[in-house]
Amino acid sequence: MFIDDFSPKFWVFMMKKEADVFNIFKQFKAMVEKRTGKSIKCLRTYNGGEFTSIEFEQYYKDEEIVRHKTIVYTPQKNGVVERMNQTLMEGGRSMISNANLQKELWEEAVSTACYLVNRSPSVEINCKIPEEVCSGQSCEYSHLRIFGCDAYALISKNQRSKLDPKLNLHWV
Repeated sequence: MFIDDFSPKFWVFMMKKEADVFNIFKQFKAMVEKRTGKSIKCLRTYNGGEFTSIEFEQYYKDEEIVRHKTIVYTPQKNGVVERMNQTLMEGGRSMISNANLQKELWEEAVSTACYLVNRSPSVEINCKIPEEVCSGQSCEYSHLRIFGCDAYALISKNQRSKLDPKLNLHWV
């Protein structure tokens, strides 16, 4: 998870192993800098091995990123991230339970929770919307649907035969 201290918009990335953090951070950095036109100047992390590798340390220097490390075994020092992790997991768990979906869909539920929190008023920024503060544009809400509801996708004419159904049922 990456959190912007200014907006406070956050991004969540799913990983199979902690060793993926370096490549994910490089992708995240490129995405944010391309969208905003601004560079990442500081990164606050806990002191875990995935953030302190020789490769990562060199990258910090090459990209001129100041690194702030929290003290080992003190997750409370990184309380914003810890609290947001808890918020996302509780939100994802609630959405899966409410929609009677399989636990295997937890990644989709957590990503959806992230999307919704970024588009909800935040007390930290005087009830402004993190996505709007970050992007400078108003959010659109008309596309939102209940998590897990039935949805139908139109199958285009060139992808179906005369007797095939025109719609396919999917969950949203």
